[in-house]
Amino acid sequence: MAYTILVTAERLAPAGLDLLQQHDCRVLFVRKGQEVADIERLLTTQPIDAVISRTFELSEKAIASCPTLKVICKHGVGVSNIDVTAATARRIPVYVTPGANAQSVCEMTLALMFAAARKVCWMDREIRDGRWSRAQDGLELRGRTLGLLGFGQVARKVSTVCQALGMSVRVYDPFLHDDSDLDGAERLPSLEALLRASDVLSLHVPLTAQTRGLIGAAELALLPANAVLINTARGEVVDEAALVQALSTGGLYAAGLDTMAIEPLPANSPLPGLANIVLTPHVGGSTPAALNAMARDAASNVLDFLSSKPISRSSCVNPDVFFPLTGEAL
Repeated sequence: MAYTILVTAERLAPAGLDLLQQHDCRVLFVRKGQEVADIERLLTTQPIDAVISRTFELSEKAIASCPTLKVICKHGVGVSNIDVTAATARRIPVYVTPGANAQSVCEMTLALMFAAARKVCWMDREIRDGRWSRAQDGLELRGRTLGLLGFGQVARKVSTVCQALGMSVRVYDPFLHDDSDLDGAERLPSLEALLRASDVLSLHVPLTAQTRGLIGAAELALLPANAVLINTARGEVVDEAALVQALSTGGLYAAGLDTMAIEPLPANSPLPGLANIVLTPHVGGSTPAALNAMARDAASNVLDFLSSKPISRSSCVNPDVFFPLTGEAL
């Protein structure tokens, strides 16, 4: 049976698109310049069976207005652009593609860490502007403590590499309840304990009501002197005004951000004006290898669900949809 799949982006990497086309799916894309209202209208007027969600918002209205919609899969792991509550109300499972981009995001985390610690971007600009500045060579990471807020697949990869560099690794993750799978890292009992220990703090948490603004002025003040902050998770986890203040006053040595609270950055953002920050445009998981892996996994998830094939519920963010309203297992 052929299905109609909406991809909320202009394109899907070949590994995913080829798989959908092999199953005779009709694949619809969102054109550049279209808005949330256009997606809502498309879902209202087309018999769409599944959505592969990328950057556009998938609103409550959009989900509620499509009677044929059966499954949603995020092209990635962050579902802050999907109204999961609305999907759950319709008994529509929302899947993610965990691990598909973990290596690429890990490598971006490390790239930002090195660039921020060694002032690579600042020195590059100095040379391009005709100066040969060698007085501020930056920090050596060996012997310092890396703090990982969240310990999912990306953080675990970062932990392995940083231990090989000679860094100590500390972890705080409220969903981590024992020390059996830390691979040399040490679990700490609280966010405060992690902050006080972290010469480098790297964020690896989803955006939720609990994590929005989690790292603010009070939290940044707990970090040791000459600390570095790395964020490849979600920009809204950090209070950017507090971050700018800490970077401007020397409360924080440097920062590396692949994600920001507003993307693209507004013209009046103070972030690009800071010499001790490295900025990249939310591309940590956007290498060809990662895009192909996410596209393949997202396509597989929707096809397996639509054809009633077994699919792991561990990648479903709203598993309650698989249980009746009584709460008893099916």
